[in-house]
Amino acid sequence: MENTPLLEGLHVVDLASFIAGPAAATVLGDFGADVVKVEPPHVGDAYRGLSRVPPNPHVEGVNYPWQLDNRNKRSIALNLKSPGAKLVLERLVRWADVLVTNFPPQTRAKLGLDYDELAALNPRLIYADVTGFGEAGPDAHQPGFDVTAFWARSGLMDVTRQRDAPPAMNAFGSGDHATATTLFAGIMTALYRREKTGQGARVTASLLAEGAWAASMWLQAVLVGAKGPRPVDRLHPPNALGNTYRTADDRWVLLVFVNEDKEVPLFLKAIGHLEAAQDPRFADTASRRAHAAEIVALLDKTFATCPLAEWREVLDAAGLTYGVVQTLEECARDPQLLANKVLVPIDDGSAEPQLTVDSPVHLDQEQKVRPRPAPDLGEHTESVLGDLGFDAAGIEDLRTAKAID
Repeated sequence: MENTPLLEGLHVVDLASFIAGPAAATVLGDFGADVVKVEPPHVGDAYRGLSRVPPNPHVEGVNYPWQLDNRNKRSIALNLKSPGAKLVLERLVRWADVLVTNFPPQTRAKLGLDYDELAALNPRLIYADVTGFGEAGPDAHQPGFDVTAFWARSGLMDVTRQRDAPPAMNAFGSGDHATATTLFAGIMTALYRREKTGQGARVTASLLAEGAWAASMWLQAVLVGAKGPRPVDRLHPPNALGNTYRTADDRWVLLVFVNEDKEVPLFLKAIGHLEAAQDPRFADTASRRAHAAEIVALLDKTFATCPLAEWREVLDAAGLTYGVVQTLEECARDPQLLANKVLVPIDDGSAEPQLTVDSPVHLDQEQKVRPRPAPDLGEHTESVLGDLGFDAAGIEDLRTAKAID
């Protein structure tokens, strides 16, 4: 028998938009929480339209980003600007254990969504707030997105490129999803605190802080006086054995040798250059660094002689550490992802359900709920209002007040 989901009975109000905040609520839903997604009527969360924005791939009839970050939720279409919505909001706050928002500070104030106001309604509320640039400082009120706050502002975009190449747009959502996991961790920490104190708390996370954490090893070096590393020229790298090489079939192999004194002789033998073991340029770490460009030239010619499949056999047989720069298509079929349930089926009742990417938090002793289809806009408005104590007449009054459709 399957266990009751760990967070069953936990009530979550998702007042956030786009990715980082809603994705944190999704992880709560993955563990069984009842998540109510609050969206503006008619248009809904603008994230519903992101799959139509280039360079995102288009799949006819499938809103894949919406499914990814809003599975296992109920949707209520509520016009928070309508005075009639105030009563609904108050009941949602009293019902909730967790409320997630990413409204800018000015908007929160206008809508009556500041933490102090909501905590007065529900002292046990966990209020989770995600921003682009944090709550303080000169840019606290600036809108921030994954690419601007996490990637560009943190320095990551500058160092994750080849020298003399312009900065590249990174995979959409990559910083958002990392931030969502941090926000989820903060929410769970606050819930643990509530168990000990009986009191709610405010949890904060930002895309900028997450980007700084991702870049923190090199950022820490700069903080203690080092000169920050510049983008690497792969033809003249600091380490030729920590570099990428193109194969005969236009694929890329990434070498990562940590124990070079042991691995270099094995590597040179495996690739058919045993004579290089006697070459002074390969003699020790200092020599290999000093002659990195010459070693790259040799390895470029070598790797260009065979396709990736052959190089994989050679490197695997020698027990060497390397990586293959996979395509997304290959990642979607990767048996390692399937074996570890990184990719899981959507529970939509079909005979051959589509796969989706699971959230990265797992407990061996706890079962997640199967991913259900993400809701249509306002699909659960009446049922949620019923849970909050509104009868048919009360719901009609909300329609008259244009608080709901």
